Amino acid sequence: MCGRYRLSRRKQIVEEYFDTVSNEPDWTPRYNITPTQPVPVVRQHPNEPRRDLSLMRWGLISSWAKDASGAARMINARSETAHTLPAFREAMKLRRCLVEADGFYEWQRRGSAKQPFCFEVGDGGLFAFAGLWERWRDPSGQWVKSCAILTTTPNAVTSAIHDRMPVILDRESYDLWLDPGMQNVAAISHLLKPFDARLMRCYPVSSRVNHVGNDDEDCSRPVVLADSESAFRLRRTSVS
Repeated sequence: MCGRYRLSRRKQIVEEYFDTVSNEPDWTPRYNITPTQPVPVVRQHPNEPRRDLSLMRWGLISSWAKDASGAARMINARSETAHTLPAFREAMKLRRCLVEADGFYEWQRRGSAKQPFCFEVGDGGLFAFAGLWERWRDPSGQWVKSCAILTTTPNAVTSAIHDRMPVILDRESYDLWLDPGMQNVAAISHLLKPFDARLMRCYPVSSRVNHVGNDDEDCSRPVVLADSESAFRLRRTSVS
């Protein structure tokens, strides 16, 4: 799964990388993004040849939901079954998006505690999760846009920590994934695969990231574990 992630780049850098336009205000770097918070999302404009960037609530609210109480449990969707489930089926066909990040976190149980690890692509550069988005009208009549991140089976780097990983799209796949005219879900299923482990790395980070109130650079700063030898083997595996 993916329950926390990082986007430490400012809006201008994200816009340049993803070739988007936006009316959103600039944001501060984020090192501990948590469910139900507003997150930047890229979509293809349905009628014009441009990508739009906007903020959406992380945690998908189905269009037919009575309230938003279940959104915190809808932050992820399994790529193998999303096209069959009522909550995600229509979004898989019509409302796909990119969720921007430059790192994400997973936890490994170590005795009675859970040790967080940060996963990056390359040297910590920008990348995009495959996402789905939805529209829901709240009781006051206001439209709320929300999103979920698709997950898949782990690669050689993430499998040491967790049995799932978020779908990270290759940059050359963005256009196909975003294409509003592509409504054949089977034709894009090959994009929802584990990311190339050779292009990823991971390292242990401070338990500061365990607490949602902490959101600073120290959350993703590398730390040395007590059994540094095993941590070293893990890092070596991620880049070999």
